[in-house]
Amino acid sequence: MNNKHPASGFSTRAIHHGYDPKDHHGALVPPIYLSATFAFPTAEYGAACFAGEASGHFYTRISNPTLAVLESRMASLENGEAAVAFSSGMGAIAATFWTLLRPGDEIIVSQTLYGCTFALLHHGIGEFGIQVRHVDLTDLAALQAALSPATRMIYCETPANPNLRLIDIAAVAELAHRQPNITLVVDNTYCTPYLQRPLELGADVVVHSATKYLSGHGDITAGIAVSSHALAQRIRLQGLKDLTGAVMSPQDASLLMRGLKTLALRMDRHCSSAQAVAEALQAHPTVQWVTYPGLRSFPQYELAKRQMKLPGGMIAFELKGGIEMGRRFMNALRLFTRAVSLGDAESLAQHPASMTHSTYTPEERAQHGISEGLVRLSVGLEDVADLLADVHQALAKCSRPSVRRAATAAHVLR
Repeated sequence: MNNKHPASGFSTRAIHHGYDPKDHHGALVPPIYLSATFAFPTAEYGAACFAGEASGHFYTRISNPTLAVLESRMASLENGEAAVAFSSGMGAIAATFWTLLRPGDEIIVSQTLYGCTFALLHHGIGEFGIQVRHVDLTDLAALQAALSPATRMIYCETPANPNLRLIDIAAVAELAHRQPNITLVVDNTYCTPYLQRPLELGADVVVHSATKYLSGHGDITAGIAVSSHALAQRIRLQGLKDLTGAVMSPQDASLLMRGLKTLALRMDRHCSSAQAVAEALQAHPTVQWVTYPGLRSFPQYELAKRQMKLPGGMIAFELKGGIEMGRRFMNALRLFTRAVSLGDAESLAQHPASMTHSTYTPEERAQHGISEGLVRLSVGLEDVADLLADVHQALAKCSRPSVRRAATAAHVLR
């Protein structure tokens, strides 16, 4: 794949890497190749492609020219050797798990995970003879004690969905790689490569729900895995081709590349607005607690400064009065949209315990650091003054004396 700008900056590569218009009749935007199959010049060439002895596109479930540009671009942005595109983030995660884990293996995962990842582990691969162990990965001694000869993978999100807990990637990677057969996989969805590059810190595989910030427009579902050439090829030929079939469409690849062009600009805005909203929440008397990596009160503030370029666009908080006040706050919002997902231009608010993390039982949520009253905000690209006005008016409806008395009475009745 042609690369005109091998040593260029992040945004330049996000716009140009892996594509030269001169190779495509001058088309400024990479063409969308809608063909499911591709013709072979000779029978021998076709056989060589299937045998892995020749490079080339022969079936879109395996590779496609449009997806190849996207994959080259994502590998460059994550500073990896190769990438594989999928139809969803869960497709990328599942394909990686199924490729690298076998019955009798053990996977160590962090305490807090996205609800569908949790379900995949405990209601999916855990039922096929793979041991799933949750470990507090912020406690390196606990991780060291948990490692065993059967450990084949360590998996984490950082920041974690939804409580924003951070994992020291470099420290975990150093422990993981003391054993030759452990693969460290990091979900980088919350940060994107603009804010954090796990491969540079020692991770072996990076996965994304590209539905979120990478796309940025809420109009596709997509996933990405980035790794070494050899590992990416295994994930492509096993996890994608044979085990999941979770192939991204060429149309979605084109839309995702459109989103990448503005990724740096959008992330700067997401982060600056989220910082303002988090500070407003922290200062309000109705708020019980707020967690955001850009606040000095954030327990892992120094790690966030060291590991992340900026603190991100996600906020978790809880109001005094718990779940009842959280629902009242969400229902009072006028500009924030009540919806799951994140990383869109639109600001979104959701209640993980009853939505994205409802795959956990209440007992499991308590065990894994997800409080019942936690509200998650994805701060979008609207004018920050309008976002702050919306948050303040919603908080005001939660801080009226009658509301506080009702919350207190409800707590007593429980």
